Amino acid sequence: MKILVLNSGSSSLKYKLFEDRRSMAEGVIERIGEEGGVKNHHEALESVEKDLVERGVLASFGELDAVGHRVVHGGEKFVRPIRIDAEVIEAIRELIPLAPLHNPANLEGIETMAKKAPLLPQVAVFDTAFHQTMPEEAYLYAIPIELYEKEGIRRYGFHGTSHRYVAERAAERLGKPLERVNLITLHLGNGASACAVENGRSVDTSMGFTPLAGLVMGTRCGDLDPEIPILMERKGMDADKVLNKRSGLKGLCGENDVRTIRAAMLSGDAAAERALKIYAYRIRHYVGAYFAVLGRVDALVFTAGVGEHSAYVRGAVCEGLEHLGIRIDESRNERGERDIAADDSPVRVFVIPTDEELEIAIQTEAVLNL
Repeated sequence: MKILVLNSGSSSLKYKLFEDRRSMAEGVIERIGEEGGVKNHHEALESVEKDLVERGVLASFGELDAVGHRVVHGGEKFVRPIRIDAEVIEAIRELIPLAPLHNPANLEGIETMAKKAPLLPQVAVFDTAFHQTMPEEAYLYAIPIELYEKEGIRRYGFHGTSHRYVAERAAERLGKPLERVNLITLHLGNGASACAVENGRSVDTSMGFTPLAGLVMGTRCGDLDPEIPILMERKGMDADKVLNKRSGLKGLCGENDVRTIRAAMLSGDAAAERALKIYAYRIRHYVGAYFAVLGRVDALVFTAGVGEHSAYVRGAVCEGLEHLGIRIDESRNERGERDIAADDSPVRVFVIPTDEELEIAIQTEAVLNL
């Protein structure tokens, strides 16, 4: 089965072609609608098709069995992937207020592909869907309930496709069905989130109504006192810009790339050292909280750019967690092995590369086979 996975942004289009779950080609079209770039998403898709034909992996879009789309926000309506039709498109459109930067761009990719290949099945896979199994006590905020009932303000969580993918891979490594494992998954990239997985289902996650909550991130603040943005606005500051683009690691030390910050720390930069200590502390804070939520944890899982490649961060996060049954083998961690737990560690510690595009392809295939 040939499945094209699209991740459509306002000015970019990422794509990856799978045949029978094997990656055949991938790429990105950037600067859509900008000077020096293609004019619109229709031309971007023309470029994608041309690229795949020139690589010899596809004769035309007519060879595809389906297209799977990443859609950031599915609200409460979408709890699983779904085949796209006119009703689904309108529902995604209605959710734009919950993801004004992402859902319009995701729709652009869906509608442009529908015009170019109207008979080709399309499937929407939602970042928020995996977290729709959270109980009320985890997703409701302690604010007037009508804000949830009328405005949909609640914890939704994000990175769900990644958390689901690595949870499935962790279950395979444990030799157990996904429905019988408890995990804490850590998606650590420029954006970062933690997830508590109980019997294969998300029961809590660190991101909230938006991707701003939770862990310290590259440029996003994570958790903070809700009075702070009010104070910022009183002082004439643009709280949205400060908290989303000038905070996190960048706000603490002027850099948002963990590799650069680590190098600075090794050269004696005190601000860099402090930033990474705060970064690791917040992650440990959530690991401890999710132990309390789950009671039993089979494995702690690191994934995404930082989680997969920074031995320092993995070690700093796990430091002092021996009383919870987390003991890592430092040499395995430094070598970047896939299981970095010590032999006698009651909780396994996995490093699992995420593959959100493959997960979208798998879920797209599943929808077509229903």
